[in-house]
Amino acid sequence: MNENLFASFIAPTILGLPAAVLIILFPPLLIPTSKYLINNRLITTQQWLIKLTSKQMMTMHNTKGRTWSLMLVSLIIFIATTNLLGLLPHSFTPTTQLSMNLAMAIPLWAGAVIMGFRSKIKNALAHLLPQGTPTPLIPMLVIIETISLLIQPMALAVRLTANITAGHLLMHLIGSATLAMSTINLPSTLIIFTILILLTILEIAVALIQAYVFTLLVSLYLHDNT
Repeated sequence: MNENLFASFIAPTILGLPAAVLIILFPPLLIPTSKYLINNRLITTQQWLIKLTSKQMMTMHNTKGRTWSLMLVSLIIFIATTNLLGLLPHSFTPTTQLSMNLAMAIPLWAGAVIMGFRSKIKNALAHLLPQGTPTPLIPMLVIIETISLLIQPMALAVRLTANITAGHLLMHLIGSATLAMSTINLPSTLIIFTILILLTILEIAVALIQAYVFTLLVSLYLHDNT
């Protein structure tokens, strides 16, 4: 019970060197690939899920937007596998680090915005001023819309960080309570342990949903600028 509540969020090191890069590169190694003409059930299911996800995200895009399909599919697979691996005991979740999430959100958001300003600058600037705005309110609304545009990558990163961190903290607290109650009251321990199992199932769903939401919002930003 004396363990630091935020110890699991500290970036690990190996011989004094940061191991975060190795942890980030590890999830892609778990994605199975096939060299055969006929795939097994696992790879067939994986390909079906990838096609379903990419089709759902790319339906609203034009030809220029669909060039991002490989990047967006890779993004959702990376975030989902990273979140799921972070649920394992004594593991580290890179997506609990705001710096990493910003490193993913800012380049993708900037690429979509720059593409919008290059391809259709009039429509991009029109988003900064809603139609029918009274003349006295134009300067203030332009400033507000500009600020809302600039905080989009921050909102992306904070949303992912907060959801994953909150789930990990709640699991840590309930797990500690289960361990403490195991020597005091067995019925209460069973009830808390059942809650912990249900919370773990919920966190698996949250890990997948947050990966989808992050990628979907990047896709929407891309759609607004293509």
